[in-house]
Amino acid sequence: MNSSPKPFSLPAAERLAGIRRGIEKEGLRVLPTGSLALTPHPVALGAALTHPHITTDYSESQLELITGVHQSVEACLQELQQVHQYTLRSMAQVSEEMIWNSSMPCHLPTDETIPLARYGSSHAGRSKSVYRMGLGHRYGRRMQTISGIHYNWSMPGVSSEEYFALIRNFRRNAFVLLYLFGASPALGRCFVEGREHRLQPLDAAQKTLHLPYATSLRMGRLGYQSDAQAQIKVSYNGLEGYAHSLHQALTQPYPAYEQLGIRNPGGDYNQLGTSLLQIENEFYGTIRPKRTTRSGERPLHALRERGVEYVEVRLMDIDPFEPLGISASTMRMLDVFLLHCLLSDSPEDSPEEIEAIKRNQHLVAERGREPGLKLQRGAEQVLLSDWAKQVLDDCQPLAAMLDELHQTDAYSQALAEAQQRVQQPGSTPSARVLEQIRSLHQSSFERFGRAQSLWAHEHLLALPWSEAQQQHYAQMAQASLDAQKAIEAADTGTFEAWRQRYMDPAALGG
Repeated sequence: MNSSPKPFSLPAAERLAGIRRGIEKEGLRVLPTGSLALTPHPVALGAALTHPHITTDYSESQLELITGVHQSVEACLQELQQVHQYTLRSMAQVSEEMIWNSSMPCHLPTDETIPLARYGSSHAGRSKSVYRMGLGHRYGRRMQTISGIHYNWSMPGVSSEEYFALIRNFRRNAFVLLYLFGASPALGRCFVEGREHRLQPLDAAQKTLHLPYATSLRMGRLGYQSDAQAQIKVSYNGLEGYAHSLHQALTQPYPAYEQLGIRNPGGDYNQLGTSLLQIENEFYGTIRPKRTTRSGERPLHALRERGVEYVEVRLMDIDPFEPLGISASTMRMLDVFLLHCLLSDSPEDSPEEIEAIKRNQHLVAERGREPGLKLQRGAEQVLLSDWAKQVLDDCQPLAAMLDELHQTDAYSQALAEAQQRVQQPGSTPSARVLEQIRSLHQSSFERFGRAQSLWAHEHLLALPWSEAQQQHYAQMAQASLDAQKAIEAADTGTFEAWRQRYMDPAALGG
């Protein structure tokens, strides 16, 4: 199908100026040796349950650093940097731990030793840990240690229908971003212990595995994939159909999960529920429609009640060559790309196209830099390089428009860099990762990851940091600890009664 823009009246300058973005960045805490840190979430970082900027993801050892919503790329990155600085400085007070600067994990212990994130004794806090226990049973804990960057994006005046049109086009063209920014072509053998894979050894000891033309193993068959979730046939043709598909997955019992049960014979919880998905966040995808929830509200209910507020881009790898894992240039390219997806013609998807999109994603994740690689577009096979060039060429007027608005040439420069990467596969992050692993780190992924993590750690610790900044973040951490205590004190009834209320299908709306 043709991805070029339809004739459209460009959004008014004030709408373009109203583009907002925010970042959520995951990262494992690791020891100087490159092994996973098994220590609790540092107290100086506050309460993971209630802190607005510093929390944990799947594991107690997996930080998630979150920015607010920002009108400029620079302000967003500046806040991400400050959150990193406070986090690393706080960690440095008590240990030599650092943040792993790569999407594929560091050296991992046995699966059951990977610690689940803990959020205190409140019903809401316990539910988060039980949910993670369920993920471990369903997919294995190793898979959950993969880390990435989520890019949240919105523009004023965009309806739910238009956001879903954006999402359809994003999914069609997501291969471009995997090619341009994928940075996980290799991993440590410990990640795939006991799993079938088609990876090739990079070193004689076979401790590092890779695929020679891979861009993002994180987004391929070894990453966030699941046979159970493959049964969920989600259409993105509108809010109603999307909500219906998700509602079914959240309420439809799944035999293997029913067999596991909600509790084990000793009374401990195995999972929140026995349906195909425990909660909405369990549904994996390259992009999600989102709406801010109210206290205790289910995400699907919020979407149904108040429509799509923003989109969450979920396929971005951590860039190990950037101290923060993402650059201003990459963020600008994402802005241009998302604008292109919003403003281009977006036919409805079909089951056949959804299957083709999945095949294309796996192909590009595992073989994206392979010369002559072809992808399926409608009834034809098209060279990845030709299709990517067409998408990026179509982005040029949008980059120029954003440049004019912001009195810069940075958007066109970001696009030009992307176009160059299509012409020169060796300049992509994935190619650079493999080249450096081979040439500088004795073909060891873990050595490479350790070196890039230490470099980022030292770079960020060396940046200026004022007493006022320290006070600001220390107060925020204390306020989060106080907020968690208040939630715990206010709880009434049993956790089981709370769980049943929260998991009641009626809470999903519709």
